[in-house]
Amino acid sequence: MFAISTSRGYDAGKMNFVQKSTDTYEFIGRTQTDYGLQGYVKKLDSKPNKAHCISISQIGAIHAQLRQKEWYSSQNMFILEPNIKKLFNQWLIVAINRALSKYSGYSSYPTLSSLKEEIILLPTCNNQIDFEFMESFIAELEAERIAELSAYLKVSGLDNYELSAEELKALQDYDSMEWREYRIGSLFSRISTKKLPYKAKDLPTEAIDNYDLPCLTSSFRNQGLNYFAPKEGATILKDVISIPSNSDVYRAYFQSREFTVLSDAYAIKWTDEDQELSNYQYLFIVRAINKVTDLPIYSYKMKLGGWNVVKNKNIALPVINDEIAFDFMEIFARAISKLAIRDVVRYTDNRIDATKQIVEKHNAIQN
Repeated sequence: MFAISTSRGYDAGKMNFVQKSTDTYEFIGRTQTDYGLQGYVKKLDSKPNKAHCISISQIGAIHAQLRQKEWYSSQNMFILEPNIKKLFNQWLIVAINRALSKYSGYSSYPTLSSLKEEIILLPTCNNQIDFEFMESFIAELEAERIAELSAYLKVSGLDNYELSAEELKALQDYDSMEWREYRIGSLFSRISTKKLPYKAKDLPTEAIDNYDLPCLTSSFRNQGLNYFAPKEGATILKDVISIPSNSDVYRAYFQSREFTVLSDAYAIKWTDEDQELSNYQYLFIVRAINKVTDLPIYSYKMKLGGWNVVKNKNIALPVINDEIAFDFMEIFARAISKLAIRDVVRYTDNRIDATKQIVEKHNAIQN
């Protein structure tokens, strides 16, 4: 089904990442965040990996991902080139990841030879792989999710992505703003939390009965909130920033909903009681923090460190008249959110139309 090989690996920490352009290539790392994309690079000293193939990370977060474009990668990555074009689809990704689920971390991982012998389950019709069924099933499932997203955007008012005059001005003024560095520890303090008597492996990954409080770990999936614990005896936090202390990805998140800390992470709060931060201002500052913490040089092997390290790092914030420009931060972050939502709304509209065509085609074949 696939020609399997090993990708030439490059050290992400030594890469010169550049802005995306017509002559850049995706650089893929062993992460599920941003679908593995760590940045863009100019052509390196070898040919890029082919487009329309599947990548599999060998260690760490072991998973398969579709690669639509030519790409380079960090170390320990496999390449699966499909023998026929129809094998390049989301169903195969789910099937492969199910087979890979028996592996974990750095102690149990696939090798090139073992990967070639893995067995995956696929639907068949007349002893042939049923590609029509897979395409239709994925399309219908996607349609359900997109319909839910579309309804949410309308109910929450997020489908309005037209920029106001002040939002346009904020986007235009961004590069000409005066910026100043601030020590993170002068703006935030770490929150002390009660230690919970649970291990992540013993907790449910969905809210069940009184296990309904999201728990923060070092994971970068779902903003680090992948387990649930009872509220009783827990320190309940909200409207704060979370940062992992022992992870492969040191990405900060603004947590706008109730949660508690479980392990390998911590939360920080804004210390100026005279200046309450809005959600958009938090998002702006989180982006600034991630510019000094969420870097490819940091990993399980090359740790960033905890709050004692992070609090002494400096972040750049816009200033007006020697004061942090909170109003600008609010307007700029709101404008960026609208631009992101605009792409989401357009995507949902286009996918709904495309899905209708696929389902109608499948139904016509069945009839």
